[in-house]
Amino acid sequence: MSFKIVFVGAGSIGFTRALLRDILAVPAFKNVEIAFTDIDADNLKMVTALCQRDIRENGLSVEIQSTLNRRDALKDARYIISVFRIGGLAAFEQDINIPLRYGVDQCVGDTLSAGGIMYGQRGIHEMLEICRDIREVAEPDCLLLNYANPMAMLT
Repeated sequence: MSFKIVFVGAGSIGFTRALLRDILAVPAFKNVEIAFTDIDADNLKMVTALCQRDIRENGLSVEIQSTLNRRDALKDARYIISVFRIGGLAAFEQDINIPLRYGVDQCVGDTLSAGGIMYGQRGIHEMLEICRDIREVAEPDCLLLNYANPMAMLT
């Protein structure tokens, strides 16, 4: 059985590599198509190369399609996994520092509290854009799996 899985925000080395490793450990997925998309060309190239090396070293024949064009990646996808971080680490730093200036000390500012709300404000708009692209070019009845924070707000 062959189908397509797309990682949106694939430039995230930790999440992308670990999730792909788990997916490819399932024998039924040996013929799966994988596509990576991100807005950061350098990160996308690095993560694709590392993941492709992992695939080869495990004797699998999966070839990763890697593109900066999200719609191209999403074309005919059955499963989409979102692993993006809108604004990157620079924005995340502000999600911590701005509330701290006003006495709001958060454990981590990416899922709740003032920092999580700021993060959600950036991510919700992009998630809606991703959903529009999915509706237009992915398989009918495909499944979007969100692995991006703030999870509750984005879903």
